[in-house]
Amino acid sequence: MENKTMRTAVVGYGNVGSYAVQAVLSAPDMELAGIVSSRDLALPELAGIRVSKNIEDLGQVDAALLCIPTREVKERALFFLQKGISTVDSFDIHGDIYELKLSLDRAAKEGRARAILSAGWDPGTDSIVRTLLEACAPRGITYTNFGPGMSMGHSVAVRAIKGVANAISMTLPTGAGVHRRMVYVQLAPGAQLKEVSEAIKADPYFIKDETHVMAVENIGDYMDVSHGVLMERNGGSGATANQRFSFTMGINNPALTSQVMVCAARAAQRQEYGAYTLIEIPPIDLLSGNREEIIRRLV
Repeated sequence: MENKTMRTAVVGYGNVGSYAVQAVLSAPDMELAGIVSSRDLALPELAGIRVSKNIEDLGQVDAALLCIPTREVKERALFFLQKGISTVDSFDIHGDIYELKLSLDRAAKEGRARAILSAGWDPGTDSIVRTLLEACAPRGITYTNFGPGMSMGHSVAVRAIKGVANAISMTLPTGAGVHRRMVYVQLAPGAQLKEVSEAIKADPYFIKDETHVMAVENIGDYMDVSHGVLMERNGGSGATANQRFSFTMGINNPALTSQVMVCAARAAQRQEYGAYTLIEIPPIDLLSGNREEIIRRLV
């Protein structure tokens, strides 16, 4: 696949999907096959780009970027893998990732395809950083502190709750890997804040964190796709203690997520049939270009 242009489809055209289109168009080794969406996307920025409700209408597709809500990933991924189309998703429910991997692995092998799951920045590239930090200091503890910023997965989960017309969930780190969720909701007509708040706090996305829910008139006044992370590890290397590491970044959330997904699609074509998380992928496979030149430049 090294010398072949990969025909890539973007499935879904929300926050991540719109940036995924840009990332695919910017990739030197990819061609945008088109967008799969159930919505009417007669938008000026999509002029000349094929849009269809069915991926079959896009011709040959090597990989599909699933830019869809996490809770829709399994069903859609299985559908594409059974057709022999490799998939990349940004599934973000950490506790369910391994079980999803088992399901997608079976389907990918049967369909002679590949699946890269949880290929965002967390889980995803942050998972790689956590792996490297633990390799450097096997004894110790890593704290991952998110934010402040908008969590796309949490925001999508809130919007699916009855009585919510629109919503945004902001993540505020309180330290040592503990977070506070500030949820701003635009209520649907007739909805009661108390009932909506109880439903949000009972959702698996929020049940483990301190969560505050506030009603607002216009959710657009609160929209901000910035996010970030501070990862810290204190541990020991061999018999030596007090090894301290810190990794931090401030990002545009959907732009980074989509870029990681594009890199994962490239890496997928270099693996055996099956399903993988990012920590199972050689980092060099994420990059385009000549392997010798990459090694000389980065090692």
